[in-house]
Amino acid sequence: MDEFMQAAIEEAEKGHDAGGVPIGSVLVHEGKIIGRGHNQRQQKGSAILHGEMSALEDAGRQPAHVYRNCVIYTTLSPCPMCSGAIRLYQIPRVVIGENQTFLGDERLLKSSGIEIEVLQDPHCIQLMEEFIAAHPEMWNEDIGE
Repeated sequence: MDEFMQAAIEEAEKGHDAGGVPIGSVLVHEGKIIGRGHNQRQQKGSAILHGEMSALEDAGRQPAHVYRNCVIYTTLSPCPMCSGAIRLYQIPRVVIGENQTFLGDERLLKSSGIEIEVLQDPHCIQLMEEFIAAHPEMWNEDIGE
């Protein structure tokens, strides 16, 4: 498995172990992780700390040219909010662990010229399926239902 997707999975597991939704993400610039994150809505009482937003926050402020040369790895298809941030910062490539349990705004990302790669990783799928079955109310809140 790709080392960066593995790092995103480790973040997802960290979030799950802390009582949150198991979604993780890493932001990679020129082959180096510059931001790591996992969903922390429950842990921090946050409205916005999805995995991708958490990774962007961890990376701190970056010049525009850095974002334009990044790849963001995420264990789950990005929601509209996270897709908006990806578009805003013009991150050109998104590698997604899986989109079977949730299909985010991939169409919008593609229409913006962003390259999408979906791995359908069995571990990512299992993490989400088990979480959704065990905590449907937390999952529905996380995706705004």
